[in-house]
Amino acid sequence: MALAVQPFSGMAPSSPFPFVIAGPCAAESREQVLQIARALALNGGVHALRAGIWKPRTRPGSFEGLGEAALPWLKEASQLTGLPVWVEVAHPAHIGLVLKHGIQGVWIGARTTVNPFMVEELANALADTNLPVLVKNPVNPDLELWTGALERLNRKGIQQLAAVHRGFSGFEKTVYRNTPNWQIPIELKRRFPELPILCDPSHICGHTELIPEVAQTALDLGFDGLMIESHPDPTHALSDARQQLKPEQLAVILQALVVRSFKVPEGMASVRLNELRGEIDQLDAALVHLLAQRLQTIEAIGKHKLEHELPIFQPERWNQVLLQVRALASELGVEPAFIERLFHSIHQESIEKQKAVFRNPAVQTHG
Repeated sequence: MALAVQPFSGMAPSSPFPFVIAGPCAAESREQVLQIARALALNGGVHALRAGIWKPRTRPGSFEGLGEAALPWLKEASQLTGLPVWVEVAHPAHIGLVLKHGIQGVWIGARTTVNPFMVEELANALADTNLPVLVKNPVNPDLELWTGALERLNRKGIQQLAAVHRGFSGFEKTVYRNTPNWQIPIELKRRFPELPILCDPSHICGHTELIPEVAQTALDLGFDGLMIESHPDPTHALSDARQQLKPEQLAVILQALVVRSFKVPEGMASVRLNELRGEIDQLDAALVHLLAQRLQTIEAIGKHKLEHELPIFQPERWNQVLLQVRALASELGVEPAFIERLFHSIHQESIEKQKAVFRNPAVQTHG
């Protein structure tokens, strides 16, 4: 199903630069809020100010935000700079307080997106408020939960809606705080091309060094904007100090970003692109035909194994296949790790084909 969404202020389709929301991880004092708001407005490139005020942490005892006490500071910052202000909401009671203090936009955090019950309650509270809403991906790589949260809000009439990709938790240690798993937001955009998607490189990276690279990757993939944390004095920030940029650092990063155009240039450039796409279409068709032939052969192998009481999975043979395709990939200049991932998917489908033969050998599973 499609989502009925409308662009909100600052995110017009004709905008020459991506929508940027920036500000501190948490509002810590009136002075800090006004200082960062002035700096971000002065440096340019920022369309809206963000700040956390309700911040339940993974474990108690750390700074969890100042709550309603910080809302007047944010309203003052908006009036001072002209920047609309956004805050995270995690409970229906937060919506009333946000409206009371004239906050212009809200986002639903990763820990809330995982809970359909709370998303439903927030959607009920947000209905008829005309507040634009951003929805961060759930903590774990679950596209259906992310999609479900967006659909729940949209079904309540919330059309000023966008997604925020902030990375995903995982067991493996990487250079990122939260692994990007770019294929997940890409699939979200495929399903809902009308839905704006922002990237939150601060939470993906966990430290400032990688933010330029991740922000540029997001724009290269066609994301519609960025949410980036910025603090006037990150060293003394009360939360997430390592991932917050000074305003002047943020300005340098934004100025250096290359913005891609979705419009294909006319003339010979367009002709050549269409030629290359035609070649890809032919190669894709050839790949599908080869895969179909491979699966037919796999079916015959499954029947042979069944007749001779051989097990479906034979580790020695699978290791041999992996060694062969990795060696061929290296010889042809193809990344072996990519080929291995591809063949793991092919192998899994081969296992399923053979299982089907074992369950019902009389049934032809192809065609």
